[in-house]
Amino acid sequence: METMVAVHPSPNPSSSAGARLHGVLNVRKPAGWTSHDVVLRLRRVLGIQKIGHAGTLDPAAIGVLPILLGKGTKVANHLLEWSKEYAAVLRLGESTDTQDATGLVLRQASLETVTEDAIRSAVKEFQGEIQQIPPMYSAVKMNGEPLYKAARRGETVTRKSRSVMIYQIEVMDIRGSDVDFVVHCSKGTYIRTLCADIGDRLNVGGHLCWLERRRVGSLHIDDALDIERVTKESWPFFAERSFLTIDEALSFLPAVDIKDRHVPRVMNGASVAWQEVSASLHDDQRAELRDGQAVRVRSPSGKLLAVGRLHGPGSSVRGGESGHVSMETLCVEQ
Repeated sequence: METMVAVHPSPNPSSSAGARLHGVLNVRKPAGWTSHDVVLRLRRVLGIQKIGHAGTLDPAAIGVLPILLGKGTKVANHLLEWSKEYAAVLRLGESTDTQDATGLVLRQASLETVTEDAIRSAVKEFQGEIQQIPPMYSAVKMNGEPLYKAARRGETVTRKSRSVMIYQIEVMDIRGSDVDFVVHCSKGTYIRTLCADIGDRLNVGGHLCWLERRRVGSLHIDDALDIERVTKESWPFFAERSFLTIDEALSFLPAVDIKDRHVPRVMNGASVAWQEVSASLHDDQRAELRDGQAVRVRSPSGKLLAVGRLHGPGSSVRGGESGHVSMETLCVEQ
């Protein structure tokens, strides 16, 4: 899947007003909507052509969907690094072909010998770094084709496992065959695969019955906007807590300041020598930097200009003796 003043749009938006919004909007996706449906709705309502999302939610899932507006679309790759938090319901004793409640039941098993202690113990085994095999019904591409297309043809493609991190997972309640749990995880984690794997660990199978994404980075469900209420007339609903500027959204990246004479270079995507920016960092910040590190590049007044990346001969960059900061395509004229 982590500060400049938030944008306060005018009560009567127009296409030109919407075009000036650059940042991340926290939207609550309802069940039955695809992530693309949300983007299309907001594009019509706000009159913004450059709009996208970071982190797809399945149609049946609900919760936080980060919407990227304007130049916010240029930082999608950075925002995908955000961790996520979910509330979910695992249904034990039923395995489906999609690993969730939308699929066909492939196997059923009795839960007579499965105790609550065994369930809690099995769930805890998945905390930490784990391996997941992407589900066939997913957008992961193999040989240039999304896996779900092969799955719809009845084909099964060999997939490699991937490492993901489960920072915390906790069982909240057990109601018969349904297990309510919350999980804090890294990007790339499939909660339905987690459910299926827990069911397999208990030898009874299982699938994801319900899913709500409660948090993506610093975007929390309590601050999310209801997409069905976002209209031109509801423009004032864009409260500070629902909208992040690009600088706020990237606040997990270290910030470096440049001098006035370098601003034109940065705005044109040119590199800046590392020694020109290292003085703006504290010693402890410099010590944490590494070759290839992404940073926020700001003007002397603290306005975000670009996203840069440190390059240099290893530790010399961290020491501030040589190297340079190359600029990515993002430039925010403030």
